[in-house]
Amino acid sequence: EKALSFFEGELRKIRTSMFSPSLIEDIKVNLEGTEVTIKELAAVSLLSPREMSIQPWDKSYIQPIEKAISDSSLGINPITSKDNIRLSAPAVSEEYRDDLLRNLSGKQENARKTIRHFREEAWDKIQENCKQGLISEDDKFRAKDELQEFVDQYKDKISQIAEAKKREIEGK
Repeated sequence: EKALSFFEGELRKIRTSMFSPSLIEDIKVNLEGTEVTIKELAAVSLLSPREMSIQPWDKSYIQPIEKAISDSSLGINPITSKDNIRLSAPAVSEEYRDDLLRNLSGKQENARKTIRHFREEAWDKIQENCKQGLISEDDKFRAKDELQEFVDQYKDKISQIAEAKKREIEGK
């Protein structure tokens, strides 16, 4: 579940032609030498699937938030009014779309590696319990089969989530 939740969170940060508040919430803003996230400084809301509004708790946060967004790798230019910041999603170029798909593929592989790591930890515990006589050899192999079924289910979930994000990136 941890690997799946982390993977989903990482995918929400990938910008497509549609916005999500999670895209910018964790961007670090430098306030007098202290790094603070946007979600700690402002309310972020969607105006439409392609437009977002950032309403800082204090007007003095506007300039640092604007700079942090401009300096991020998102390629979004903030539009500042007197008490809020608006973001409009630019069209996604083919080159940027290819980069997003490569990034998606890398995140998907990292999630699979994490699941494999958890599988190995669980298998080591099963073998240790067998060596200590806490479970029988038959139970050990039954547990191994159940563990593999469980891992396969999560790999399928990751593939389904990645496929949905791929369709979103491709605009389908």
